[in-house]
Amino acid sequence: MDKEHALEEMMGKLGDFGRYQGFQFFLHILAAMTAGIHMLSLVTVAAVPDHRCAIKGVDSQNYTEPWNSSLVTQLIPLNDHGKLESCKMYAVNKSLEDCQSWVYDTQYYTSSRGIEWDFVCHRRWMGAASQTVYMFGVVLGSIVLGRLCDSFGRKTVFVWSGILQLLFGASVAFSTGYYMFVVIRFLYGIFGSGSYIAGFVLTMELIGPSRRTLCGVTFQVMFAFGIILVAGWGYLIDNRFYLQIVYALHAAILLPHWFLMDESPRWLWAQGRARESVAIIEKALKMNRSNEVIDTPALVSNCKLTSTKYTEDQSSGTLGLFRTPNMLKKTLIICGCWFANSVVYYGLSLNAGKLNGNPYFIIFLMGVVEMPSYIIIMYYIDRVGHRALISVMMLLGGISCLVVVALPHGSPAATGVVMIGKFFISGSYSIIYKYSAELFPTVVRSSGVGLGSMCASVSGALAPLISLLDTLNPKVPTIILGFLALLSGFSTFLLPETIGRSLPQSIEDGEKFGIGDTCFTNCSGRRMSEISTDIPETMIPLDVKKS
Repeated sequence: MDKEHALEEMMGKLGDFGRYQGFQFFLHILAAMTAGIHMLSLVTVAAVPDHRCAIKGVDSQNYTEPWNSSLVTQLIPLNDHGKLESCKMYAVNKSLEDCQSWVYDTQYYTSSRGIEWDFVCHRRWMGAASQTVYMFGVVLGSIVLGRLCDSFGRKTVFVWSGILQLLFGASVAFSTGYYMFVVIRFLYGIFGSGSYIAGFVLTMELIGPSRRTLCGVTFQVMFAFGIILVAGWGYLIDNRFYLQIVYALHAAILLPHWFLMDESPRWLWAQGRARESVAIIEKALKMNRSNEVIDTPALVSNCKLTSTKYTEDQSSGTLGLFRTPNMLKKTLIICGCWFANSVVYYGLSLNAGKLNGNPYFIIFLMGVVEMPSYIIIMYYIDRVGHRALISVMMLLGGISCLVVVALPHGSPAATGVVMIGKFFISGSYSIIYKYSAELFPTVVRSSGVGLGSMCASVSGALAPLISLLDTLNPKVPTIILGFLALLSGFSTFLLPETIGRSLPQSIEDGEKFGIGDTCFTNCSGRRMSEISTDIPETMIPLDVKKS
């Protein structure tokens, strides 16, 4: 038997999706839900409601003058949108002066870090910095944890990330000062998406081709469900301490995974740990009620022949993504796609509280609007392919952002177009995880997805800072998001299609994968059934070279 196909014969016996894969997949996707909660928790925990200058001698802790009273309108000017100015008030001589303290509209929020520490006006940067620091923690986590996934295993990183999510998530609630809060949120961010990265790679390495699209998109569905939970818990719990504790406790559902979840058989095989890999497959076959028989001695022998090659590839780590021309091109473009998708996705999501209306309902809609996008993705992806869908949805998302600029600020039409933009960007974002996992070879797959996730985290960290540019002009942030989406949408034309294609295993396979395949040579994808029948009938063929 060809040594490169020994693993594929074993994995092929499982089939694409059985009882075992379904159970493991359920365990994996729980990490997506917790990641969504952690990522967007600050939107409610540190919410900044409408505010105005506190009037000395009138407003106090026990009493706030009605906002529409004649006294308030005499002392506080109106802004360009006809609302009370948030940062200025009239001095005794009728000149404008900066606020010294503030009072907040308590219709939706009575307790938040934003109210407690006054994340407004000249202190507004503090709220943006809190989210930016979290995202930079995610950046570091993407680099370190992606590499640790390849070195120490997907399961180990998954479970330890869950433990530390719980620890640091709860610690955030106990923070007594701003800088303590920021430091703990940085640590919280490192592990906030660690289980997501490991869980996604585990799924892609276990599930067969016919179910990879559905499973990949389901990860994004669960992330969106996490956003919905952020809105739901925020509506029910109007206390920033208990709210943060509840958000953190969701990570506890990942702890039993140490006993319930298995390591990736592909990773074990790549490490030369054939007996452990075969044992998991035998367990899976039994759970799937399959009559297939595994030839353990032959498989172990074949694994020993390939372990040296895998070890050499494994040692290249993230650098292996940049050492050859085709790998370099694909890596740079896909990282650009991650960057643009993330900055637009989080730019829209994190600013949900600034849209007119009930902020909890707006956040809820931000999660719900993703669902129909994912349904469309699942229906069309095998018909038009990853490349075409990512390109079209990013281009339409970018156009939506630019359309918002032309609409009246705070109008229902603007809110509606923002939701349309979120619809398209969510769709492209859902594809990029799976697309990246299929572009990168197995030996650096976690590192590749981790690198892409790092780029997404960097741009996600920039999203709150970009929103601060509205002090120059309210339209500037949206224009930036729109042009980034358009640029990335066009660049995706140069990537190869992966639908129904064999996944590369080694760095050499990765360099050969997709050469000459661009939108200009084949602008649309093809149905799986139309892909070349030369692909071996195995679960996910990784190398079609002949021995």
